[in-house]
Amino acid sequence: MSTMNNLDYRSNNAAIARKKAAKVLQYVVAIIITIIVAFPIYWMLISSVKSQDEILLSIPTLWPREWHFENYVNVFNKANFGKYYINTIIMTAGILISEILTGILGAYGFSIGKFKGQNFLFLIVLGALMIPIQVTFIPIYIMFAKWGLTNTFLGLILPNTVSPYYIFMLRQTFLSVDSSYIEAARVDGMGRIGVIFKILVPMCKSTIVTLTLVTFTTGWNSYFWPKIIAKDQPRVLTVGLAHLKNTFAGQATMNNHEIMAGAVMAVLPVIILFFIFQKYMLTGYSKAAMK
Repeated sequence: MSTMNNLDYRSNNAAIARKKAAKVLQYVVAIIITIIVAFPIYWMLISSVKSQDEILLSIPTLWPREWHFENYVNVFNKANFGKYYINTIIMTAGILISEILTGILGAYGFSIGKFKGQNFLFLIVLGALMIPIQVTFIPIYIMFAKWGLTNTFLGLILPNTVSPYYIFMLRQTFLSVDSSYIEAARVDGMGRIGVIFKILVPMCKSTIVTLTLVTFTTGWNSYFWPKIIAKDQPRVLTVGLAHLKNTFAGQATMNNHEIMAGAVMAVLPVIILFFIFQKYMLTGYSKAAMK
């Protein structure tokens, strides 16, 4: 009996040791991945307060020798970054409002609504997910140029007023809502608009917040279309960052420290919103994946 007890004791200790080793390994892997992900952000932050000479050192410094917060002031004075911020806010707000409204109404039509050709039209929406803007930007640009929409906010916003991704994800979430809530609302005399904005939207808030964050990030960071349709004005942050390397005379200059400062200011709103609303991210995607 004592021999068997000793064997059981040793096997239990071995199992506990394996669990501890596995947990330590998980922590090590998590720490390594965190460092890999966070290091570029850290490098951008410290580079934004370095001098240009320190950035170009053959042996990089992991901490600034001297702090140059004037880099941020120089960005605003040299590149009119304040105006770029306003232009980006206007463009992103227009894209957000239009995509939220068209996404909610389109998702309702493809999930709760019933009409002829519903499945066929939804297949077209899914097909639009597979077509990148690089395929369609030439005919769209020609059309907008004929309409006089180049270098305008309307030209920046109009191609992004409808998001197939938003419609698809929100449709999946609407399908997961129990139909008894909708039937009860209709019995009480509530119309389609009431059902959408008083029943479906509150019940699917987490998914809507998640998709709105994705839409905001995509609009805020968009570069390809704003670079094409608005060469001069209204210039947005991403395009403005590309012009930071030029002086007032248009000559290229070495100012990586100022470019890094501009990049920090450009990504700061996205990072803040992510940390505020990150609790909705996982919940929103899990609800969309239920159907």
